[in-house]
Amino acid sequence: MQRRRFLYQTLGALGLSAACSAPEREPEAEAVSLNPAKLDEAAAFIQKRVDDGKLRAASLTVGLDGERFARGFGDAKDDPDTIFLLASITKPMTAIAMMVLADRGELTLQDPVHKFIPEFTDGDRKDITIKDILCHTSGLPDQLPENVELRKRHAPLEEFVERAIKTPLLFKPGTEQKYQSMGLLLASEVAQRITNKPFRDFLKEVVFTPLGMQHSALGLGGFKIPDTAQSQIEEAPALYGGGDNSSWDWNSLYWRDLGAPWGGAHSTGSDLTRLLDYFLDPDERVLKPETARVMLANQNGDLPAWGIGFAVAPGSFGKGCSDRTFGHSGATGTLFWADQGTGLTFVMLTTLPARVSRETLINPVSDMVSEAVAADA
Repeated sequence: MQRRRFLYQTLGALGLSAACSAPEREPEAEAVSLNPAKLDEAAAFIQKRVDDGKLRAASLTVGLDGERFARGFGDAKDDPDTIFLLASITKPMTAIAMMVLADRGELTLQDPVHKFIPEFTDGDRKDITIKDILCHTSGLPDQLPENVELRKRHAPLEEFVERAIKTPLLFKPGTEQKYQSMGLLLASEVAQRITNKPFRDFLKEVVFTPLGMQHSALGLGGFKIPDTAQSQIEEAPALYGGGDNSSWDWNSLYWRDLGAPWGGAHSTGSDLTRLLDYFLDPDERVLKPETARVMLANQNGDLPAWGIGFAVAPGSFGKGCSDRTFGHSGATGTLFWADQGTGLTFVMLTTLPARVSRETLINPVSDMVSEAVAADA
């Protein structure tokens, strides 16, 4: 009874109802371990793409109950902890920082965004809540119509914010679910106005440092571009600078250090595993444990499922994953997830953009690893 009372108190502070809560934790399952044959199969699959000349670099990090499998490929073969540009894996990081503010009582998920950004009130904007911008129900677009023009002239992040505040909505808030990077941009702006510090600094302070993620940063964070894996930009969509757009593409100094809160973070397989492990067994280092669990529960009711920052829809990850798996992917060719049913964690970081690698490389490897759990005799 005491645990249930605490859960309701936590939900109330966040601005959620019990219908949005995370399920009670299940009893511990039978002891399991990693299946080396499945992991070797996954590694061989990645290596073949390197040998075929289709993949320049990748890392694969798999964890289960203290066991760890980490392997680098191609340009990362000597260092499985090579730093990669994450793209949209940045989004759950931004959401975590917002939930730190919720735990502090600085905001609730039901607060209107205009409470913190007073100029965000035109038309239906006044109805957009913090939950909407974290769960993709705001009506904001994924990218701004003038996205390419802004990047070409190296616009500062502040100008993206100004444009996002005024950009036309695609639908009435809360009536549909449509993936939107601009919602996460405005979330970071809310955090910045509350804390009066750059969002990249706040993210480091409340997420990366407490979890020991020493090789993670929003933007470059002091890392040098040659020390990171370089995206295969020739395979990237024109929207992200694919082709001859070296001054603003994914590998440019402009983009790598812009600090886009929807896609500009850098990290390694080990650091991201630390993040996943934290959510499998949360403590007070970052969030209240119940807040962390609420982030992994579907918040969208009858609309397409989404957690707070995390993708949670069943079937979104490996074919061997349980329905209690959460994670996120990234357009640069990245994917991470953790299965609450087994405790298995998966981080795959590549240089091959997702529009090419998702179906031919990342999803097949994810499927193989998702089946790499064996019951101990």
